[in-house]
Amino acid sequence: MKLKSKMLFSVISIIVFLGLFISFFGFLFVKKHIVDQAQRQISMDLKVARSVYEKPFELMRVGFDMYRTDQSLGMIKDNVDLDYLVLLDQSGLGQLTGNIARKAYRTKQACFGTRVMGHQELEALGSLDASPYVIALKATPESRPTDQTIVKDVMVLEYAKPLLDANGVVRQLLYGGRILTRDYPFVDDIVKVVFENKIYNNKPVGTVTIFQDDVRIATNVIDDQGQRAIGTRVSDIVYEKVVDQGEVWNDRAFVVTDWYLTAYEPIRNIDGNILGILYVGILEQPYHDTQRSIFLAFISLIAVASLIAAGLAVWISDRISNPISSLMQTIRKIGAGDLKSKVEKRTEIDEFNELIIALNDMSDRLSEREKNVADSKNAMAEMNKRYLDLIGFVSHELKGLLSSIVLNTYLLQQGILGPVNAKQKKILQSIARNLDYLTVTVRNFLNLSRVEKAELVLSRTDLLLKEHVFDVSTEAFMHQALDKELKVTNNIDPSIEINGDAGLLQIVVNNLLSNAVKYARSGGCIQITSRVIEGEVEVTVYNDGTPIASVDLDKLFKKFSRIVYRGQEKVKGTGIGLFITKEIIERHGGRIWVEPQAEGNAFKFRIKMK
Repeated sequence: MKLKSKMLFSVISIIVFLGLFISFFGFLFVKKHIVDQAQRQISMDLKVARSVYEKPFELMRVGFDMYRTDQSLGMIKDNVDLDYLVLLDQSGLGQLTGNIARKAYRTKQACFGTRVMGHQELEALGSLDASPYVIALKATPESRPTDQTIVKDVMVLEYAKPLLDANGVVRQLLYGGRILTRDYPFVDDIVKVVFENKIYNNKPVGTVTIFQDDVRIATNVIDDQGQRAIGTRVSDIVYEKVVDQGEVWNDRAFVVTDWYLTAYEPIRNIDGNILGILYVGILEQPYHDTQRSIFLAFISLIAVASLIAAGLAVWISDRISNPISSLMQTIRKIGAGDLKSKVEKRTEIDEFNELIIALNDMSDRLSEREKNVADSKNAMAEMNKRYLDLIGFVSHELKGLLSSIVLNTYLLQQGILGPVNAKQKKILQSIARNLDYLTVTVRNFLNLSRVEKAELVLSRTDLLLKEHVFDVSTEAFMHQALDKELKVTNNIDPSIEINGDAGLLQIVVNNLLSNAVKYARSGGCIQITSRVIEGEVEVTVYNDGTPIASVDLDKLFKKFSRIVYRGQEKVKGTGIGLFITKEIIERHGGRIWVEPQAEGNAFKFRIKMK
């Protein structure tokens, strides 16, 4: 084969092979690190959407707690943004239709949750026109077959509170709620919080839907007419997973007109029965367009490079021996990362000189691009530092303010600043609980900032594990334990001595005891034990709460990851306490894990003894 043919074939083959190789792995990179990451992120978005979905309950609780007999129901209704508010006296208590109101009447305690309100009950409210809430079903690909044509019932977020007389008898019942059917502002609020209202090709990138059974009753998903897709239905495969099996769907799905990266979870009533579905999704098209653009860019680059190589091979193959050697050396240097490398030697061939100039110019541009990439990386690092500094600053400032607020709240609660009545004391107790939670949250964010900024430096000293660490924490949490009538047993061996950071280990024990108190059943127990194994001490903090399911074990000890089971919905947390605990234990050269028991959970960690 002639030199020209060999050069042409060799150069084009190399360029095409490398280009396709890079294109393929570039495509996989986008798929792995962008699309898959987005699918994982949508699971977190679903948790955020759920928290926004439940936010009205807290507003209702505050509004109902502030109700007085001399107040107008209309004022409370407007302040809490309710669609209906009903006050029943004893003559009407026997006619309650809603399971939330019935439970509140039966238990004599405030209840809240999601329920389906029948069309007749809605009309009976009198203050509402029921006709706008009737939804006509629309044909939807992949949905379950049905003979139903309209949905007249509505889904509501409802809160009910019994009003008791001096003898503890229910004299009145106050209940009200927000109708989710066609509640577009509510859905748009969730979208704004979770997705920031981004648009792509005139379609919202982030979408949220509330389903009543399998029918969209409130959504920002757009149909092929450019309208909200009210009345369309969820696909049969998603319905079977979420409603029939009661599990979470976290995968791509076809939503009305487009494919989305989605997450669905059941919406349950207070009895645990599934009423509908809460959905969040991200439009998949932008990611596919990015993949396609990258692939086409690589293909175009391959084509251009192949043409240039072919022209050079044909025209200058007879006189390229020496120049090509110089060029190849420079190219190798550039490929190795020496972007400032240039070809200084010139030839008598104008075309080669132009190629040398082009190569040197390419080297300059690549060097400039590398500098820009480095500058961007430094800018991102600076932004991350500012983010961490902001977390630390805000948390530090809040910590100081909270200390004063907590002190004044407890002074009020204990009556030191003057007598308080029962209702005021109840509200102060609620405020105190929230302040305790906020204080722990601020402390955790301060510790998170230290972890993220690599400022979690150990200051080791010789410690008695029981006296210097566990006794202090046990005493600090004893008041909270007594509030739940918990029996706390601290059986750490007093003679065990370790070499560690007392302050950081105090954070570990505080987090473990805080969780134990929060998740232990009322009247239960917390047991703290230790044992020595091959030069290490193994500590166990056991509480008799709900055992953690095996499928949820991997969710523990991860940042912002929480597990909430039925009956624990009111237990608050940020999901960073165990993450920080794991970091501290591992900095001490140890490890931490959890072992679910028959009637509780045992959190265990091991560290070396002195």
